[in-house]
Amino acid sequence: MTDHPPVCDYTDSDYQTSFWERGGREYEDLCEAIALKRLLPKGGKLMLELGAGAGRNTMRYEGFERVVLLDYSRTQLEQAQSRLGRSERYIYVAADVYRLPFVDGLFDAATMIRTLHHMADAPAALRQVRSVLQPGAAFILEFANKLNLKAILRYALRRQAWSPFTLEPVEFAALNFDFHPRTVRGWLTAAGFEVQKTLTVSHFRVGLLKRLIPARLLAGLDSLFQWTGGLFQVTPSVFVRALAVGQIGNLPVGQIANLSYFKCPACSHAPLDVGRDTISPYPDRLTCPACGRVWPIRDGIYDFREEG
Repeated sequence: MTDHPPVCDYTDSDYQTSFWERGGREYEDLCEAIALKRLLPKGGKLMLELGAGAGRNTMRYEGFERVVLLDYSRTQLEQAQSRLGRSERYIYVAADVYRLPFVDGLFDAATMIRTLHHMADAPAALRQVRSVLQPGAAFILEFANKLNLKAILRYALRRQAWSPFTLEPVEFAALNFDFHPRTVRGWLTAAGFEVQKTLTVSHFRVGLLKRLIPARLLAGLDSLFQWTGGLFQVTPSVFVRALAVGQIGNLPVGQIANLSYFKCPACSHAPLDVGRDTISPYPDRLTCPACGRVWPIRDGIYDFREEG
């Protein structure tokens, strides 16, 4: 892969409204809430939510003192900010997952839900995630599973050309990938994670069932089968809890000011210099003293996507 793979950008998208709120996805949302509750640590200091979008899952991390919401799309973060508010608990960061702007070993937990499937170089993204986690930190990953029953059936009936049994990812639409569970486990191990638990999610993602059976009842049924993920994975969505192993960084999690969380994503220098407009007490930019790049802070959102 290239040093800078393409990024899936949800800028100006109404994804939260069109897909989740009006798209008949209550069942999927409830199933994911159940899986997250089972896999998340009870609490912690500093959580990183990768691909946070409009903050659909953020309030489910109630056990953490602070949550950093990261997304490439500034407009998605603005929606999250509107939903959650501006407070010391939430830090909004617009950045590229392939170039995370955080110092090594900062976070004691991270999640990446419905995000890996947009990664053209998933192993590189997972290595970046590992670099910003403390040893022993929990990483909750969801990925789209190519080895699902629908794909197996379609392949058997010769209604799709690609095989669900092969290990390579399949790009079924531009920057939309399905992955084989064995491949994802291998990537996690290579990146410095130890897989602890696997859950299968959305067993009943069938339009007819979703129309006939109330979403909460269907999600309750799904919860009874999620444990089978430890034996086999044939659902469209798979959740994994992995632990970061080995030492990267040596920072006291949650013990430093949030302006000290950051490094330059262009040259990896830390710390960054804080800049303020003369008429405002609040910082409006971070500047890298090593390479000179300027990263703006606008309306409470740290923007590491471009030079200021």
